[in-house]
Amino acid sequence: MSEYGGGGPLSRPGTANWILAGLIGVFGAVLFVIAVRSGRGDSALLFVGLPVLLAAALAVSPSRTTHGRVFRFTTVFLLLAAVVLHEGAICVILAAPLVYLVAHGTTALIRWCTRTSGMYAILPVPLLLLVAVEGTTTALRISPDQSVQVVRVVAMPVSGVVSHLAAGPQPTRVRSVPLRLLAVPMPEHVSGGKLKPGDRWTFGYHGTSHGPGGQIVAEVRTAEPDHLSFAFVEDSSITARWLAWQQADVRWRAIDPQHTEVRLTVNYRRRLDPSWYFGPLQDALMHQGMGHLMDTMAMK
Repeated sequence: MSEYGGGGPLSRPGTANWILAGLIGVFGAVLFVIAVRSGRGDSALLFVGLPVLLAAALAVSPSRTTHGRVFRFTTVFLLLAAVVLHEGAICVILAAPLVYLVAHGTTALIRWCTRTSGMYAILPVPLLLLVAVEGTTTALRISPDQSVQVVRVVAMPVSGVVSHLAAGPQPTRVRSVPLRLLAVPMPEHVSGGKLKPGDRWTFGYHGTSHGPGGQIVAEVRTAEPDHLSFAFVEDSSITARWLAWQQADVRWRAIDPQHTEVRLTVNYRRRLDPSWYFGPLQDALMHQGMGHLMDTMAMK
């Protein structure tokens, strides 16, 4: 009689199940070490592949409360990954929904396959792991280059907009609720300004328990009567873990004598995979962050 008798969860320990769970667990541990040492801690291998293996190992091990065990072990996995990879709280918060979804989804799928076909319970795992290869090599990345654009109509003439841009960003309170709730790292001090080619703006970040916060340095490359472009010449900030800044453009045009449309466009390369999860997430956060940048230049 099968240990899955009656279509329910496993009711008593089975040697074969424990062996299979152990083998999957060992494979997952090896995969984790490889991901960290090869610098692939930002790929889907970590956020999808390892939760799949963790859930698979727990799903085939004898238990009446598999989902509860999956939740506990997934939580431990997240905390350990944060320690090993030196991630901050925001990384754990942003990655947690994906990791829990993958882990519990894998568990539910395996147990459904077990109830319906018994011996084919692990069949979905290799298929799920195919999703985890995204980001393991440059060729296996999907649309890593992204762009955000923030457009505002401000109550000031063009001359006022140019004056505010020339003064550079000024410290101001973060108004965005998502940025505050997620404790997204924001520059604590900004130096520089001016609008001539070669002028630099430096955005400094506070330090963390893992080291200095670093800085982002943007250099003016193009200065026209209605357009500025910036190149990023340095990024030693904490945000470099998640994205690589590429270029920023600011354009403005008069709507009427007292109103000006300001358009800020920023191009960047996403460092985190899978794209279907981190792509929209980073896009949303970048929109909020660029909105705050506009606030710091009084473009409200």
